[in-house]
This record gives sequence, C-alpha cells and structure tokens, in this order.
Amino acid sequence: MLQFLIVCPLTFLAGVVDSIAGGGGLISLPAFLIAGVPVHFAVGTNKLSSSMGTVISTARYVRHGYIRGREAIRIAVFAVLAALIGSTVGSTLSLMVSEQLLKNMMIVILPVVAYYVLRNKNLDEASGREPLSTPLTLAVTVLAAFVIGCYDGFYGPGTGTFLILALTGAARLDLKRAEGLTKVINLTSNVTALVNFMINGKVDYRLGLCAGCFCIVGHYLGAGLVVHNGQRIVRPMLLVVLAILFVKILSGM
Repeated sequence: MLQFLIVCPLTFLAGVVDSIAGGGGLISLPAFLIAGVPVHFAVGTNKLSSSMGTVISTARYVRHGYIRGREAIRIAVFAVLAALIGSTVGSTLSLMVSEQLLKNMMIVILPVVAYYVLRNKNLDEASGREPLSTPLTLAVTVLAAFVIGCYDGFYGPGTGTFLILALTGAARLDLKRAEGLTKVINLTSNVTALVNFMINGKVDYRLGLCAGCFCIVGHYLGAGLVVHNGQRIVRPMLLVVLAILFVKILSGM
C-alpha cells in the first residue's frame, strides 16, 4: 500500500508535467525507485503507466490539429518508424546492463536533463527563423526520433523535453508542430520499450495499471493547460522532485 501512496500521486504530477513540456519521467521513474521497486522493474512499469497517459495527451493534440496536412503526416510516419527501431535497440540494451549501472546513470543523466528543462525559457524560438526545406526537416526529425528513441527505450526521463528541443531547435519547427510530433514519437518509443520489458517479465502490472490511471488524468489536465501557458508550473515541480531524488541517491537508494 505504501508503494501505491508514493507512486500514484507522483505519476499524476508526472502526467501533468509530461503533457505540457516533457520531462515527466524525471518525476515518475524516481517515484517507482523511491517506493522500492527494483530498477529494471521500475523502468518497465514506468513505461506502462507513462504509455497509458501519453495516449490521452497525444489524442488531444491530434484532435486539436497539432499534426495536420499531408507533409506533417508523412514526417510523422517516418519519425514513428525511426522511434520504433531506436526504442527497440535502447530497451534491449537496457535489459542487458546491471541495475547498478542504471542507478549510476541517474546521477549523470538527470542533472543534464534537468538543466535543459530549467534553462529553456522559450521553446518557440524557431518562429523567428527561416524554416528548413522539407527533405532536410524530414532527415533531422527522423534522426532525432531514432537517437532519442534509443534513449527513451534505454532509460527515458526527459525524452519529451529532448524531442521538443530538437524539433524546435535543429528541425526549426514551430512549437505547435513540435508538440504534436513529440507526443506521437514519444508514444511510439514508450509502447515499443514497454512490449520489450513485458516480454522479459520486467513489469509490475498491478502497480503500473493503477499508476497509469493517475497518469491518464494528469495527461488529460496537462494537455488542456498547454493553451493557457501551463509551462510556468513545470520548473518548480521538477526542482522539488530532483531534490528528493538526489537525497535518496546520496543516502543509498
């Protein structure tokens, strides 16, 4: 019961954060670890709950026209394929490494992810620059989907944020298109990795499904906040959770 009391509220919060600006894994994965779930099970179970939530925010974004037009759909299809391949590679590698290595990676990766989340004050910076040609946009998007898909399958926290930064920065997409593509790519990599962890028996279904219900509510509410500049609430949330996480790491999680 204590695991549920720790995980469910934090996965709800993670859903809100993730649907707005990505980075929900900075909250949800540590929540499973703080609750005492073994590392590989924590990563796999987190994929289950986050996939459930991402379905909701993806559906809301698609319904509101964040992916519209033949060119956008074509780019999304190729990006999905790249994310599928990347996530398969990443999740397979994750299952091969030791739990201690994954714990040690948290000390390195989470501060880097948090730095980019917290320093990024204007995600829509691409609006003032000349857009790339369609072939170049496709190439950059597919490359980002593959590389970040690998990371998502292997580990995960900050995937959505990395995608938004890559798509608005390197691919020069406007924020609305970047948000839509990010959700489609992130959903693909999440589900692909989830299947791999399920096949290898690394998912706690009871805890994951319950947390997933809370994550769904968080994603639904967060997606609605996007149009009202809800990104202002993300940074304080992440700072609190990161502080808790590092205390746990230093105390020997």
